[in-house]
Amino acid sequence: MDHTPDRSLPTPALQLSDDEWRDRLSPAEYHVLREAGTELPFSGEYETLTAEGIYCCRACGAELFRSTEKFDAHCGWPSFFTPLAEDRVTYIVDESLGMRRTEVRCANCGSHLGHVFEGEGFDTPTDLRYCINSISLTFDPEGSAR
Repeated sequence: MDHTPDRSLPTPALQLSDDEWRDRLSPAEYHVLREAGTELPFSGEYETLTAEGIYCCRACGAELFRSTEKFDAHCGWPSFFTPLAEDRVTYIVDESLGMRRTEVRCANCGSHLGHVFEGEGFDTPTDLRYCINSISLTFDPEGSAR
């Protein structure tokens, strides 16, 4: 698996103008998904959800994560140890807030999802924690049958 960040933004398949994104998303969704904001910890609707299904990008509907790869990291945001498939997300170097992190974006539309961290000692197959904003996702319980 290659989760090496790129310094440039890849060109997503779905490209809309800022006005089109504003029409499609609520102000809070727009802030997180299009302006790389972060929702408050322990405030998201999917932080503690344990149902089986697929988590999709709220902006474009692309399938991103399976519930079987979700784990409780006690960090205040939904956490996954791997995406549904590596081509579903892209990685960007994020040097904001005086630190170097790896930002995770939807490969289909380029929307900000959260960040990925490694080497934190979680007992997962990848030792990765995809820390994802709930507001960046929708949940499809029917996806569990796929």
